[in-house]
Amino acid sequence: MSLRERAENTAKAVAEALQQELVGDLQTKVVKIIEDAIIKVVLEERERCVTVANKCCPEDMDQAHKIEQEIRRAEGALVANLQGMR
Repeated sequence: MSLRERAENTAKAVAEALQQELVGDLQTKVVKIIEDAIIKVVLEERERCVTVANKCCPEDMDQAHKIEQEIRRAEGALVANLQGMR
């Protein structure tokens, strides 16, 4: 499931919880807000993972650096996919 689909499903669940119908521009805005929140959390967690990798492997900084590089490569792929969605 893409981030857009998750955002749309979340917007639908919020609308149902509020017993409101989201239509047109309002639905688009709510989905965008949710999608942006998901993206922000993913990027913040990526940074946290890099920090943890560096802290947990002080005796093997080469391994920590490899983990950091892999996380950053995954971030690059995520950002490219997100940009493609817009």
